[in-house]
Amino acid sequence: SMLVAAFAALVVLASASGGAASVTVQSESGPLRLTEVAVGLEHPWSLAFLPDGRMLVTERDGRLRVVSAKGELSRPLSGVPKVHAVGQGGLLDVALSPDYARDRSIFLSFAQPTDGGARTAVARARLDVDALKLDDVKVIFAQRDEPSGGAHFGSRLVFAPDGNLFVTLGDRYNHRDRAQDLGSHLGKVVRIRPDGSVPPDNPFAARPGALPEIWTYGHRNVQGAALN
Repeated sequence: SMLVAAFAALVVLASASGGAASVTVQSESGPLRLTEVAVGLEHPWSLAFLPDGRMLVTERDGRLRVVSAKGELSRPLSGVPKVHAVGQGGLLDVALSPDYARDRSIFLSFAQPTDGGARTAVARARLDVDALKLDDVKVIFAQRDEPSGGAHFGSRLVFAPDGNLFVTLGDRYNHRDRAQDLGSHLGKVVRIRPDGSVPPDNPFAARPGALPEIWTYGHRNVQGAALN
């Protein structure tokens, strides 16, 4: 499955700081042979494959790199939003636009520093892969909540077949009781359009007092899975 493949790729990159060159692990789909393809990454968190086989890889500390099929690392791309690189916070997921071949857009989720603390946010940007930079960077979603601390930010990005974007949002640990609160983004999965607007058929879009982006709620933490 896509999730198994993504997990395998992440393990490969995460082990690049000194693990074995190749290892076989068991999964629900059978044995997976993981081969080290890159070294020198610090806290790689997620990756997205480009059409030519190269990978975009996020490093939690706030760097986005291109990794070739041979494991060659680019310098960090410019234009990446500033991140709250504390604890589990930092630069998190990366996903290509479903129309990437046409619009060259990518999406990043990250812990965004604020005056009150930090919050999980999603930015859309246009990738200039040859110049190693992001242009037209725009935050299209940010949690209403901005607690202090560095725990449980989430966040995975998954596009549905209809083009809408699901974003998983952590409960921030000390505020986990708010996962049941429809007036809070903590401990939720939200569903938005690629421009950040809210689809009118979201389940709570018309409920008074509820945040219209919410798709599901009551999640303990939504960091490790695409949809938890």
